[in-house]
Amino acid sequence: MTTDKSGSVNRRRMLYGGAAVVAGAGIAGYASGEWNAPAAASESADHPGVADVMADFGAKGDGKTDDSAAFAAAYAYAESRISNGVGHTVIDVPPGVYLVTKPGALLAGDKADKRASGLRFRGGGMRISEIVFAPKSPKDAYLCRNNNMWSNISFEGLRFTSGTPGASFFSSYSTGWAQNYRFSECEWMGEWEYGLALDGSNNNSEMRWEACRVGGAYRKAFLYSGLSQRSEKREQQDQFLNYWFTDMTVTYDWGNFLEFPYGGSITCRSGSYIVTGRRPTPHPEYGFESAFFRFPRASHFDSVQRFHAEDIRFEIRDPSVVVIDCEWSSGTVHFNDCDDTSQSYKQYSDGLTAHRYNIGASGPLVRYDMCQLSGAHQYRPAAGAQLPTSVRYDMCRIVDHPADAFVAAGSHDKKFARFVDCIMPG
Repeated sequence: MTTDKSGSVNRRRMLYGGAAVVAGAGIAGYASGEWNAPAAASESADHPGVADVMADFGAKGDGKTDDSAAFAAAYAYAESRISNGVGHTVIDVPPGVYLVTKPGALLAGDKADKRASGLRFRGGGMRISEIVFAPKSPKDAYLCRNNNMWSNISFEGLRFTSGTPGASFFSSYSTGWAQNYRFSECEWMGEWEYGLALDGSNNNSEMRWEACRVGGAYRKAFLYSGLSQRSEKREQQDQFLNYWFTDMTVTYDWGNFLEFPYGGSITCRSGSYIVTGRRPTPHPEYGFESAFFRFPRASHFDSVQRFHAEDIRFEIRDPSVVVIDCEWSSGTVHFNDCDDTSQSYKQYSDGLTAHRYNIGASGPLVRYDMCQLSGAHQYRPAAGAQLPTSVRYDMCRIVDHPADAFVAAGSHDKKFARFVDCIMPG
């Protein structure tokens, strides 16, 4: 028995009929700068709220045609459907390669006085639906902008590629509203300045990445918290909290994965983390180094300085790769069941210091449980500080050095570090 599906398709066409007419006019209007979004009240009460950038807004998805107008019209349509502070639209991106050259075409949330919760971008799957962002100039060019307008934004099954080296993916500015982002089965490729850059004074919090792949390269970082370009009081950016990465494939060419001058409370759970190359030229801040986790400021508000990594396999393919460089003066850092020894057979392995910490009278508290570790760990004690026991290795396998050489702390006494039931040379 076969089922005739033409009725449902026709119903969708019927429901979208008005939207398609609007889109046809909208694309031309957007291109000429005369786009006016339809009033939300004019929409059918039973409209499903699913807009297709190809079927309803004319995107080609052939990798050659500039689809900026179609995406901008789809977003403007979604914005027009906001009512009672809720977004009521899912934007579908069917299989294809979509060239976008206009910054903000995917998301231009610039109306902070029209705050809304709930916007969803849905692709056909990782590497099935691809958006290539190729602005004429990379400077301050972001594919997505959220200027304290949207919360609860989700992206699913999409690949984002930088077609212009040094462009950026997402600018999020929050003074209390922008927050709750979710990325599921998404991928990033190409050379970016920033993946996501967080600025403002409050929130920009509760963000999660699930089964995503971070590829490409990053001149600054994939996630940079504390941009401080528009924040009157930078310290308030310590309100940026709670970031979760689960089942990730973090395999990129060079750059930093996470960099947090402000904010924190980060969990990375399960996955493979690999830097495959090194920076082509030295960076003024980082030199040739690339770091998975970089926390460059000492002083933070309480509850901010918390980092947890679990069930992660790191590959340190070059001496310029850093797992963590943490300058926190307090807080907690915990690695559980992690392994960075895959390259320990190489000659440079015993000279690595891929884990680096400032340490003082208030910590941070650093703990490694059931980990396999190569090279040495570097600790930079505060001058004149009386250090409590704040570093612990519990049931770890250390492959290159005995305990005294594994903890590199210059001439400082190393009693702040404790080893419990570990296996190591000597």
